Amino acid sequence: MRLIAIYLVFMCGHASGQMMLRINDASPVNIAAKDLARLPRHTAVLNEHSKQISYEGALMHDVLTLGGVDFGKGLHRKQLSSYVAALANDGYEVVYALAEFDPTVVDSGIILADKREGQTLAANEGPLRIVVPHDERPTRSLRSLREIDVMQLKK
Repeated sequence: MRLIAIYLVFMCGHASGQMMLRINDASPVNIAAKDLARLPRHTAVLNEHSKQISYEGALMHDVLTLGGVDFGKGLHRKQLSSYVAALANDGYEVVYALAEFDPTVVDSGIILADKREGQTLAANEGPLRIVVPHDERPTRSLRSLREIDVMQLKK
């Protein structure tokens, strides 16, 4: 598995949730909201300031697989030194271990949400948001997602 770079660029300010996908040096591929809508839907509950808020979207595992990440029978060896960096429109960045998205390693339930309490995400947190339901604080639940990079730490 070569994960040198999977690069998802979310069009800033567009409610469509459309993104460009670039794997290594390959030409970019557009992934539309309709492609994401075809993925199985999941719900994640996030504790935001002592309120339980329900989000809906696709598992990040499924989004990364759609983008070309090969989880196969589970990550192993060098694949375990890969990470996912997410960047918000306002410059906020979060890093996750790729293994957090592999269900053979952990059942993280991390989703790429497009709905909050059954409604389209508001402009200040959408059109797409990463929701990490098992964190004690929502600091890694990144709002207004702009891009995702998947990188291998060691070659």
